[in-house]
Amino acid sequence: MRRKILIGGGVAAAALFLGAAPAFAQEPTATDVQVNLDNAYILLSAVLVIFMQAGFALVEAGLTRAKSVANIMMKNLMDFCVGALAFFAVGYAIAFGADGNDFFGLGGWFLGDGATQYGTLTVPVTFIFQVAFAATAATIVSGAMAERTKFKSYVVYSLVITALIYPVVVHWNWGGGWLSQLSTPFVDFAGSTLVHSVGGWAALMGAIILGPRIGRYGPDGKPRAIPPHSIPYAVLGTFILLVGWYGFNPGSELAADGAIGGIAVTTTLAGVAGALTAMITIWIKGGKPDVSMTANGLLAGLVGITAGCAAVSNIGALVIGALAGVIVVFSVFFFDKLKIDDPVGAISVHGVCGAFGTLAVGFLATEGGLLYGDGADLLLTQAIGVVAVFAFVVVTSGLLFLGIKHTIGLRVSPEEELEGLDFLEHGHAGYGPDLLTGHGMPTGVPGADSALAATGGAK
Repeated sequence: MRRKILIGGGVAAAALFLGAAPAFAQEPTATDVQVNLDNAYILLSAVLVIFMQAGFALVEAGLTRAKSVANIMMKNLMDFCVGALAFFAVGYAIAFGADGNDFFGLGGWFLGDGATQYGTLTVPVTFIFQVAFAATAATIVSGAMAERTKFKSYVVYSLVITALIYPVVVHWNWGGGWLSQLSTPFVDFAGSTLVHSVGGWAALMGAIILGPRIGRYGPDGKPRAIPPHSIPYAVLGTFILLVGWYGFNPGSELAADGAIGGIAVTTTLAGVAGALTAMITIWIKGGKPDVSMTANGLLAGLVGITAGCAAVSNIGALVIGALAGVIVVFSVFFFDKLKIDDPVGAISVHGVCGAFGTLAVGFLATEGGLLYGDGADLLLTQAIGVVAVFAFVVVTSGLLFLGIKHTIGLRVSPEEELEGLDFLEHGHAGYGPDLLTGHGMPTGVPGADSALAATGGAK
């Protein structure tokens, strides 16, 4: 290649010396430059969103026990690998296919004929950006089902949600479906509902159908703390997710234009407000400024603003983030009282705060918001979208998890759960033996041994 460049340069120099005018490519126009800039910016945004997989993996691993850390990392790895293939084959076509109807697309299988694109973006760039979102929706579920789910069953779930459940919901709005065609169109700029609530509500059904971890609740039904094994992992993962969100929200502008800076500001304000109010709330409620709950408050604020990051003012973003930080704390305690064991708070952060953030647009959007004197039309539309997505995902993911449970099985045996998923599922531990007690079984988990004895060791 270098030789060709040198030869070409020599020919051009000789031609110039002999008086012949060298041939140059046509000068790019301003439009050409903008198109290339848009595609480069969205591809970079997609990379940031894909990097969020590392953040989710670290948060989940940090907030659970050391004995299943390899399993958790493997699930988050396969979310993207399996999900990308499924979304390439059928998911993108269902979500964005040119053919189809108001409920699902039917064109562009394997990114072939009928695959649509957005504005100036090419189909490959559009796909990479959208597949990052699909993987995010899938990986949210992993935390709520941690430490007790069969790996092969989780792979099946990841395949189905990225191939079918998530794409159908996306088509309803971003793919030009029925939610986008209401008299007052549904507003979910970057996916508080379409991405985060889809993952959150699927996580809810997975946690319910799985049941709680052994020892999580006592005979009296009261929750027993199972301490996280690495708060540094959880906080580092939270920071990675924060960085990824600057691809998630500003990138959803789908162009490199003047709006992306404002979107980044509302994203930042909501996230930090959520962290502060969650810290204050848990401090008042529990007597200590809990680190993991504060981190979840940051994520709750980010999830809450994702729907309206381009529609609300800076003050509106602060309000949404601050309220989400309070809501997530009470939501975590609420699901705990229902004996729905969610080790990382995924249902509350993504499902509940995603729905809240979407509804908040109906109040706080500077154009169409109820509090700006524009009536309740947008709020009604937002409520319709939130309820429709909740109903669809709860039913479809519930059927999916029940189907898996009664075929290949969803939950590991009690022995495997107590031993840790790393050895029996993957053949080795996530940490060396000097960092573990036995085979990764940490001490101080109330009721673990007695719970196994009560089952007789039976599967």
